[in-house]
Amino acid sequence: MSDTEKKKGYSAHAKYLRVSPTKVRRIADNLRKKSYSEAIAVLEVLPHKSAVFLKKVITSAASNALYNNKQLDEDMLYIKKILVNEGPRMKRLWMRARGRADVLLKRMCHIYVEMDEIVETGANSGTKS
Repeated sequence: MSDTEKKKGYSAHAKYLRVSPTKVRRIADNLRKKSYSEAIAVLEVLPHKSAVFLKKVITSAASNALYNNKQLDEDMLYIKKILVNEGPRMKRLWMRARGRADVLLKRMCHIYVEMDEIVETGANSGTKS
């Protein structure tokens, strides 16, 4: 096998997104191991802010795959891995009663998506690798 055949998976990432990672993970958990077209169809319907960010990163990973491998089609791709990591937090003062102040944490997240192609074997056609 050559180096190009060994390398599997096409990835994309977005950093410093102004949305809480727990809110993104709630949607990302439903997208793992789904095909590209199915995941995009789900994300277009959802009203969440994080769905827009996820759709953008998944579309970018798919376009990376189609650019790097001209023989691929969108129907041959599936989401292999989605990681939603915590980014830095912006700390803001939140004024309270009686001269007190609390710290308001504005959270950020990093999204990493890895896509791979669906490999059909002879015995189990249509299975995902």
